[in-house]
Amino acid sequence: MSLSVAMKAARGALQANATSTGVVSRNIAGVNDPAYSRKIASLVTTDGPVRVVVSRASDTLLFDKTLRSTSELAGRTAILKGLTSLEDTVGDTEEGSSVSAKIGAVKIALANAANQPSDINLAKAAVAAAKDLARTLNQASTTIQKTRLSADQDIANSVATVNDLLGQFDKANKAVVFGTATGADISDALDNRDKILAQLSQEIGIHTAVRAGNDMAIYADNGAPLFERSARTVSFAATPAFGASTTGNAGLIDGIPVTGNSSMMPLQSGRIVGLMTVRDEAAVTYQNQLDAIAGGLINAFAETDKNSATGTALAGLFTDAANAALPTVTTGLASSIQVNAKADPEQGGNPFTLRDGGMNAGTQYKYNVANAASYADHLRALQSALGADRSFASDSELPASASLLTAAGASASWLEATRKGASTQVDSESAILNSASNALSNATGVNRDDEVATMLELEKSYAASAKLLATVNAMLQTLLDAVR
Repeated sequence: MSLSVAMKAARGALQANATSTGVVSRNIAGVNDPAYSRKIASLVTTDGPVRVVVSRASDTLLFDKTLRSTSELAGRTAILKGLTSLEDTVGDTEEGSSVSAKIGAVKIALANAANQPSDINLAKAAVAAAKDLARTLNQASTTIQKTRLSADQDIANSVATVNDLLGQFDKANKAVVFGTATGADISDALDNRDKILAQLSQEIGIHTAVRAGNDMAIYADNGAPLFERSARTVSFAATPAFGASTTGNAGLIDGIPVTGNSSMMPLQSGRIVGLMTVRDEAAVTYQNQLDAIAGGLINAFAETDKNSATGTALAGLFTDAANAALPTVTTGLASSIQVNAKADPEQGGNPFTLRDGGMNAGTQYKYNVANAASYADHLRALQSALGADRSFASDSELPASASLLTAAGASASWLEATRKGASTQVDSESAILNSASNALSNATGVNRDDEVATMLELEKSYAASAKLLATVNAMLQTLLDAVR
């Protein structure tokens, strides 16, 4: 080997060593960064000097599985959060703050009043218990609609995040494509692109496809394109206020609905799907249950025409926003139910109308015509009506036929069972994501001990190359001295 060849070999080895050392330093710096993938410095020998090619550790299958698990967990977590908010309407069953407990309190108050029908204080207590029940239904309905509004606002925020991430991905993808074309080190650019994908998967379920030149396309889990050469527009119009009859807007990709009943191929996972489930399914079902119970209460306490079985029944102790007519639909009744002012002493009413009837004009609605102090027939009839079985619509998830007290208990049980099921799914998805993340980290992450060991080897290689260079330099110096 000539001295010039030896000199080039030594210099090439030192340059390769410097590049490899830089790669190891980057790896050690990225130990605690979950978005960092281990960089690999590979020596390539050709006819010229040795050179270093930098690549990154990757596992497409594990990364895709992690993205899917991330989407599933984000959606399940959003559902659990919404159900937990709804469960605040039930509270601690031992504290008696639930709708079921309030109906039970009304039932007891009616029994006490029927046992001593002449006691004005017991009549007042029964009216007060009814007001407390109506207030509880009102507050529960308010909480439901606040939960729906919060979910709707979160959907809008999530859609804005998706659009922002797609914009970031456009820049990251261009950096990868350009670096691939020019032969530059794109390992960090690939890390950045994967990091954006991981964030995007929290909001919406995705899958990707890599094309020529390392160009990547992104598709939602329903097949709708999110990024193909350029970012697609994801849109959503937030609803300013929610009531029981309000239907929230659908999410759109390129103007096509991808959520809700109008979607031919709805999204399957991600935070947006979880929030839509809370807004349009869980909360709506719970509202239907409370509305059905409120409707049952208004009908149970209605004043009927004592002179005719076919006479018009009118609202009694409970009314729909003070309307004398009985409601024909139940939608929104939990928010509008209230105690009849004719029976409420705080509004100038007479609590004995609960015993005697007469909350509506006409003698046919007055049952205690003689104003007997011991009259208890109507109170006992109300007790019987409160405990009677009623029919409930199948979409309410309540028993087909049950008393109002049983239905209220079934509603609370349904909510708790649904929340518990969501919690179990969150735990399950968390375990799956942890498993996938750990497997991906083992395959692509950085092991500090391995990198330190590699650094020691590079130090030895550097020392050997430096010694060769020093030897060649000494030999050249000796040759020059001999020439002189």
